[in-house]
Amino acid sequence: MIKISLFTLLVLMFNTGIAAATEADKDKPAYQLFTAKGKQVKYSKMLDELQKADVVLFGEQHNDPIAHWLQLEVAKDLHKAHHQPFAIGAEMFEADVQLVLNEYLSGQVAENNFEQESRPWNNYKTDYRPVVRFAKKMSIPFVATNVPRRYAAMVSGGSLKALEHVSADAKRYIAPLPVQVDMDLPGYKNMLAMFGNGTHGNTKSENIVQAQALKDATMAHFILQQVNNGKKMLHLNGAYHSDNFEGIGWYLKQGNPQLKTMTITTVLQEDLDKLTEEHKQKADFILVVPATMTRTY
Repeated sequence: MIKISLFTLLVLMFNTGIAAATEADKDKPAYQLFTAKGKQVKYSKMLDELQKADVVLFGEQHNDPIAHWLQLEVAKDLHKAHHQPFAIGAEMFEADVQLVLNEYLSGQVAENNFEQESRPWNNYKTDYRPVVRFAKKMSIPFVATNVPRRYAAMVSGGSLKALEHVSADAKRYIAPLPVQVDMDLPGYKNMLAMFGNGTHGNTKSENIVQAQALKDATMAHFILQQVNNGKKMLHLNGAYHSDNFEGIGWYLKQGNPQLKTMTITTVLQEDLDKLTEEHKQKADFILVVPATMTRTY
């Protein structure tokens, strides 16, 4: 009996050791890419498709380190593919700081002056500075595409009608007026539900949606300027501005129905092996990051 017990104990210890080793040796990937339909796809395959696009909208979670790293890698690889007819744009810079951004890129002003005067986001140094520095090093145009926040605030407080009397100088930083807003787009309807009762007629919530649309339209406007000048463009923006092929993409299509736009979105999941149903069809490519990934802020 003693021999049998010892043998059984040894077998149990051996099997437990194998199980523990298997769990410890399990791969822990930092991300996984999927197609819109939920099929896993390699980065190289995604890049092949992105190179065919006129515009790539890379939707991020603003505090996601993997998305920011991959944005830099996509910028580098698209630049290799397109060379000179290539530009980068970003929601993170408002259109009225384009002058100081250009002065920094051309080496006319120091980096610290640029960062003091361009109203960068709080996470600029960790999350966006590497892309801007890459653009500077490679002489890539970098476009501040977002509407100045003071005009978005005007709309949020008083609807798009608040822009009717802004100056001609101000209009240089805004999409051509009047901005048309389709309140029936699912993304905007969701915003109505978040900020109001989900129905038309709620002035406060409609104004907030109009401010969002103003941002989308303005970013699309400045992207189209680059495309019309013969550039291929990578644009960095919050995922909500391009998810479900709405937002910026919708306005791009209004401005140029023939434009080939491709989108990437960033989502969090516990499991990276399979794309959940809720995330399918959100974009041409879905970047899935572990839910436990550390945040940049």
